[in-house]
Amino acid sequence: MSQALSTAFMETDHNPQARTQSPGLEKFLADVERRALIMAEIATRNREEALDLVQDSMIAFVTKYAHKSEADWPPLFHRILLNRIRDWYRRSAVRNRWKGWFGFDDDQVDPIQTAPDPRRITPETELRRDESRDAIGAALRQLPLRQQQAFMLRVWEGLDVKDTAKAMGCSQGSVKTHLFRAMQSLRGQLQEYR
Repeated sequence: MSQALSTAFMETDHNPQARTQSPGLEKFLADVERRALIMAEIATRNREEALDLVQDSMIAFVTKYAHKSEADWPPLFHRILLNRIRDWYRRSAVRNRWKGWFGFDDDQVDPIQTAPDPRRITPETELRRDESRDAIGAALRQLPLRQQQAFMLRVWEGLDVKDTAKAMGCSQGSVKTHLFRAMQSLRGQLQEYR
């Protein structure tokens, strides 16, 4: 996705500054793409929505910030991604309210999506791995959004406090507070997996 995305922008006349930085920009987008998708998927609990959010974030990033220095790219990209996730939450709240009023149900399970993978190594190993991953994902989804974002940016992305604060649009102290609370909550929820 990122190579095609950045290549499309490199070939247009709308972003001549990005064309001069295309190797660095393509590498950055390729490096951040998978982790950004996981962040968005954890926040939205929906792969298709997450893909849309990441793609939209990448387009906005390339359009607005490709000319900035490479050191500024991580917090700028994550700021865009987090804003897109917040906007998605707001739209979802309104959409769910309307669905609830009219009695629509989105909880139908796709049997193909839930079918077991025949390439698994051993059922026991895969079960333990799945349980751990599911427990971590569930614990992350239960965190308040700001704690989830602080955790994902600091721990998952490896951004420092300053860049995380820039991406989240808050003070460094707030980042530390959100991260501390997230870690406390995750430790409590995941004690049995230590």
